[in-house]
Amino acid sequence: MIPAASRMSSTPVEIRQLQVHADGRGAVFEPLEPALLAGWRNVHTVVTQPGAVRGNHRHVRGTEVTAVFGPALVRYRTGARIEERQVPAGQAWRFVFPPGTAHAFKNTGTTPVVMVSFNTEEHDPARPDAEREELIAP
Repeated sequence: MIPAASRMSSTPVEIRQLQVHADGRGAVFEPLEPALLAGWRNVHTVVTQPGAVRGNHRHVRGTEVTAVFGPALVRYRTGARIEERQVPAGQAWRFVFPPGTAHAFKNTGTTPVVMVSFNTEEHDPARPDAEREELIAP
């Protein structure tokens, strides 16, 4: 087994605020622009209840892109550094987590938060790509 320290990524996390179009019906945003649509093997949508935590893992092989519609706390590890960002209510931010970058999300609001994630690896319970690493206590 490879020691956990050697599985951590020192590649920076890419963060981009996405444009949100909102009106009385709600909001819409595009998690990926057309140039980034190819190559994904898994797409999933997550609805997280107020105060709940998701993630708390890193991917061994896969790159994961997650678009978060706030409010949410996003915490991640780059090398030995733990960093965090607050996604404000009503904003959508995209995070690109390279393999080995642990990440976690916490809904800091009072209503459900929506996240859309894309991964370069298929979800395969027989050959898991994710390893648990707690960055935010549940």
